[in-house]
Amino acid sequence: MVISSKTLSIIGLLIAFLIVSVDQLTKAWALNSFFAPPKVIEIFSWFNLVPVWNSGISFGMLAGYSEAMPTIISALTIVISIILLVWLMTATSVFLKLALSFILGGAIGNIIDRIQYGAVIDFIDVHFFDFHWPAFNIADSAITIGVCFFLLDNFWKKSVKHDSVR
Repeated sequence: MVISSKTLSIIGLLIAFLIVSVDQLTKAWALNSFFAPPKVIEIFSWFNLVPVWNSGISFGMLAGYSEAMPTIISALTIVISIILLVWLMTATSVFLKLALSFILGGAIGNIIDRIQYGAVIDFIDVHFFDFHWPAFNIADSAITIGVCFFLLDNFWKKSVKHDSVR
């Protein structure tokens, strides 16, 4: 059974919507559970839930540079999201559509926070021994997964193209 590109695009949009929904629900839960008053909830010795307001980009980079930074980041993210949406609707690869859906869903989830709060709600804290990863959220995870899918799609295409040249 062949699924049309239009149907795959709709499925991609539904995946993005699901990611935004789960992201926003978990952030609302986090805000109500441990942001006010701020407290750390230890789940495992290597996994905590922590209240973090991220006014920068991924992993807190560019935080605190200026009061205009959240607006600049929001505007850039909106432009990138529009590009991702157009790309999702025109892509022909199923795996690429999946990758773009995850990235788009995560980007929109974080845009909502920036517009609503001026910062992104991060709350997932992972650490192993002396290695401590910056706090993140479901949207960040979706973006990371989407980028991994994107890279796998590109490596797979290059591998197939390389094999066919032989």
